Amino acid sequence: MSGEGDNETKSPGGTKPKAKGGGFLQLIGAVAWSFLGVRKRRDLEADAAQLNPLHLVIAGVLGAALFVVVLLLIVHAVVG
Repeated sequence: MSGEGDNETKSPGGTKPKAKGGGFLQLIGAVAWSFLGVRKRRDLEADAAQLNPLHLVIAGVLGAALFVVVLLLIVHAVVG
């Protein structure tokens, strides 16, 4: 017994396989970079493999709504 997660399965290369489903910060980062339009192909492919498309759409819509609200607040502060 090595005591290093004997119940975990490993891929043939000896490394743990990545679980499907990225983290919340990865989701936010992917949406933020997409708003800027700057993305490395390697990162895009990693996001496509790990993130749920429905979560990306929801985060994108919420991000766009937040962006509009921030713009409205800035305009209101400048004009009013």
